[in-house]
Amino acid sequence: MAGSGLWVVGLASLLALPGIFVSVSVEASRGDADPHYRTCVGECQNTGIIGGNIISHCQSRENDSISAGSSWYTQEALRVQWKQLNCMTDCRYYCMMRREEERRLGGLSPVQYHGKWPFKRVSVFQEPLSAALSALNLLMHFTGWLSFFLLVKYRLPLRPQTKKTYYEYTGLWHIYAILSMNAWIWSSVFHTRDIDLTEKLDYSSAVAVLGYSLILTLLRIFNVKEGATRVMFAAPILAFVTTHILYLNFYELDYGWNMKVCVAMGVVQIVAWAIWAGVTHHPSRLKLWVVVFGGALAMLLEVFDFPPYKGYADAHSLWHASTVPLTYLWWSFIKDDAQFRTSTLTLVKKAR
Repeated sequence: MAGSGLWVVGLASLLALPGIFVSVSVEASRGDADPHYRTCVGECQNTGIIGGNIISHCQSRENDSISAGSSWYTQEALRVQWKQLNCMTDCRYYCMMRREEERRLGGLSPVQYHGKWPFKRVSVFQEPLSAALSALNLLMHFTGWLSFFLLVKYRLPLRPQTKKTYYEYTGLWHIYAILSMNAWIWSSVFHTRDIDLTEKLDYSSAVAVLGYSLILTLLRIFNVKEGATRVMFAAPILAFVTTHILYLNFYELDYGWNMKVCVAMGVVQIVAWAIWAGVTHHPSRLKLWVVVFGGALAMLLEVFDFPPYKGYADAHSLWHASTVPLTYLWWSFIKDDAQFRTSTLTLVKKAR
C-alpha cells in the first residue's frame, strides 16, 4: 500500500468504513484452516514431495540443523533459515494450487489462504501483476519527481541572493518523493516475495509516507514557512508515526489498528486538501479534485474484493493500476503549485 494513492485511501475508507472494519476483524482465512490443506503442507515439509513436484528446499533437512554454538546471523545459519523459509512457502504454494484445483472440480469458488487469494506464480513473483504495477508506480513517482526537480531548478526563477527557489516547499516535496519511491520499492518486493520481513517493510514504509504527507499537507494548506512553526506542526505527528511503526515491527503487526491509523491520517488529508482547494480557488484545483474523487472510486476495489481472474488480476492489483494515472496527476498538481507560488511571489517582489 503506498505513493499518491496512499493519501487518497482516507476518503474511500471514510465512505466504506463498515466494510473495512469487518474485513480486518477476520483473523484466519478459510483456505489455511482447511484440514486437507494443512495435511498437505505438513507432509510436503516432511517429505519434500507433493504430487509430481519435488521441493528441493525441503530435501535433506536432517543435514540442515544449526549447531548449538552458532549464532543466528552466521552465514551457515542464515542459509539454513532461508532454505527452511523457502521450503515452507513452496509447500504452501503447491498445496494451495492443488487444493484449489480440487475445489474447482467440485464446483466450489476460490478461497483465501493466509489472508491472500490464490495467485499463480511467474518465476519468482508470487503476485506478478501487483509487483509489476508497483514497479510502474515507482517509475511514475520517479519521473514525476524528476520533472518537478528540473522545473524548480532550471526553469523557474531563483532568488538572486541565495540562488534558492521561490517555492517554499521544494525541499519538502523532495523528501516526499524519496519516501514515496521507497514505499513502492518495498511494495514491489513484498508482492514478489511475501515473508514477515518484506511485509513489515511494506507496511512501515507505507505508514511513513502517509504520516509525512499529513505533515506536508498541513504545512502547505496553512502556508507555514517559518522553521520553528514547521517543527511545532511536525513534531507530534512524527512522534506518533515513529511510535506506531515501532509498535508494528517490535510488538504486534495489528492489521486492524494499522488500518484505523491510516484511515484517520488519510481522512484528515483528504478533507483538508478538498476544502483548501475550494476556499483558495487554486488554479489547479480541478486536478486535485480528480485525484481525490478518482482515488475514492478506485479504493472501492479494495472494499469489494474478488478472486484473481485467471489467477493473476484481483481487485488489489487493479487498485495498483488505478494509482498510476493518479500519480501522474498528483505530480502535475505539485508542479502547477510550484509555478503558481513562484509567479505570485515574484510579482509581489516586483510590486515592491
